[in-house]
Amino acid sequence: MIRFLYIVLCISFCFVSCTNKTKKTMQFPQYIQNPSGFELHRGVNISHWLSQTGDWVHRPSFFTEHDVEFLHSMGFDHIRLPIDEQVMFDEQGNCIDSAFISLTHAIEWCIQRNMRVIVDLHILRSHHFNSRNNEGAMTLWNDTIAQNHVLNVWDSISVRLRAYPNSMVAYECMNEPVAPEHEMWNKLVERMIAKIRSLEPERVIMLGSNRWQKPHTFPYLRVPKNDKNIILTVHTYHPYFVTHYQAFWSAAKFYKGPVQYPGYPISAQDYASYVDTTNAALVSRIKEEKCLEYFDKQKLQNILQPAIDKAKEYGLQLYCSEFGCLPNIPREMRLRYYTDITNVFRENNISYASWDYKGHFGIVTYDFESRKPTYIDTTLIQLLVK
Repeated sequence: MIRFLYIVLCISFCFVSCTNKTKKTMQFPQYIQNPSGFELHRGVNISHWLSQTGDWVHRPSFFTEHDVEFLHSMGFDHIRLPIDEQVMFDEQGNCIDSAFISLTHAIEWCIQRNMRVIVDLHILRSHHFNSRNNEGAMTLWNDTIAQNHVLNVWDSISVRLRAYPNSMVAYECMNEPVAPEHEMWNKLVERMIAKIRSLEPERVIMLGSNRWQKPHTFPYLRVPKNDKNIILTVHTYHPYFVTHYQAFWSAAKFYKGPVQYPGYPISAQDYASYVDTTNAALVSRIKEEKCLEYFDKQKLQNILQPAIDKAKEYGLQLYCSEFGCLPNIPREMRLRYYTDITNVFRENNISYASWDYKGHFGIVTYDFESRKPTYIDTTLIQLLVK
């Protein structure tokens, strides 16, 4: 039965690929151009390959040239490629050759198909964006040695990647900084940009704000003046208790009631019925994410507005490098969210990459045990590359 399903899936890959060839020629809005010619429109994150890996991930089979060809045939023009320090470097700071070979292979597969690549430094040994849920360390902000080490990490990455064209490969300094104070991030990222500029003056750098790159912190982000080879990058997962419904790594897992979008993600009645008010983590997260407020497309627009305004102020391209919704809610509700958020992106000339390819939010469902894809969500894919 499993073998039969795999054969059917392979046929589906070929069929969908053939029927979507025309997507390559579709016209996108006119985005703000950077001098290096790094142009991106619709992409996807390749998670759990060189980042957030575990014993369940088999690197040689999880992401291959076939996957790049598939994404290209669907109409995606770039990938965001998260990498983790502990995957790419040993504890002495030496490059792990096998990991860098995988990285450079992926870049070359993409370049062959005129697809761009964003190399995203996702997790450091001293900084994990989800440390508040006990997934990693958060010592970076009070450790000057760790901060200096990040600069050395980028030095080593540059040595390996600087030969690739500036028009095809960009760098994201660090994913989702979570500094106690905004100025701490401003000072560190200025040093990171200066380091990269000393090595590669014309490389495009993706720059996001403090506190998980959320839109409301963009007013506090200090953007380098007169550097047009910067793309501002924002993340949005609002409404959180809809997009992360029952996410096992988050306080959202404690909420067992229904959710709604459009509407109140958690209604007052459902809050009274299903929320354990003695669970401080749950109550705090519901308040933080404003889940008792009404959410619709206009609300999503309003949430993104501070990032949109910042990009306009500096005349830079705005890019949403992460958004997505788990398939734990009703299908119709999930697709409505994707329809609304991508329409907001397109109406504001925001390029984007969904989270993610074969992960929990994926456009392809993947069986880590059999190492085979089990379902291709063509409806969602067509919505994303619209």
